[in-house]
Amino acid sequence: MNRGPAAQGETSLGRLLSGSGPVLLGILNVTPDSFSDGGEFFGVEAAVAQAGRMLDEGARAIDVGGESTRPGSDPVSPEEELRRAVPVVREILAARPEAIVSIDTRRASIAEAALDAGARIVNDVTALGDPEMAKLVAERGCPVVLMHMLGEPKSMQQDPRYENVVLEVREFLARRAERAVAFGVAEDNIILDPGIGFGKTLEHNLELLNRLDVLVELGFTVLVGASRKSFLGKISSGGPKERLFGTVATNVLAYERGATLFRVHDVRANKEALEVAAAIRGA
Repeated sequence: MNRGPAAQGETSLGRLLSGSGPVLLGILNVTPDSFSDGGEFFGVEAAVAQAGRMLDEGARAIDVGGESTRPGSDPVSPEEELRRAVPVVREILAARPEAIVSIDTRRASIAEAALDAGARIVNDVTALGDPEMAKLVAERGCPVVLMHMLGEPKSMQQDPRYENVVLEVREFLARRAERAVAFGVAEDNIILDPGIGFGKTLEHNLELLNRLDVLVELGFTVLVGASRKSFLGKISSGGPKERLFGTVATNVLAYERGATLFRVHDVRANKEALEVAAAIRGA
């Protein structure tokens, strides 16, 4: 793919995130119904405190989301998502001005408000499904995460099917990356996420994780978001908060296969494991 023109005001943030070493994004769900930590950080004060803990433990950025996209979830109104997420973005940066904040949203209007409040990354689970999103991230010169999802959160886990999950996810993400470049998003600012658990069976998730090299070959930063997800509980028993070891194992193997960006709930354990993996790989 030919490199697109750099957007006006582009910083080195995209290149920072796409470095060879592992980078952690701390998950901060400011929702009452997220699958793992719903309600725990719903208030602004609790959310800001959790962001501070994750930054202190080594998260490079904090990913703030105001709408749950867990399987079976219903969408919230733009007004409610805005009310939940944007004040948290603003207050994290007031408390920790050096922090990098990502906004986890599929709506360009929410992304724009969060960027105005100081966020510097957009994490879009629909990979530019909102027609205005590509234009926005190009104009702002910010990194954007393009994630694959089959269907909608409400129904995505109801018998998902593929002819070849690896090739279909690759083709989808390649097309969305091409769309981003066509709008003027710099290639350094494009991050691809296979969407583990978003319209995939256990077998689909395992195959995607085992063949991450197929996505890495596209030449973009690859993000893995497997933290505490239900497929881990199907391999070894335990609820969401008992899936730390499975998450760490997944991320270390994903790093070995070329992923460099990891979206996690538990920062310290994943950071230490990935640092060891990076040291071994670089020896």
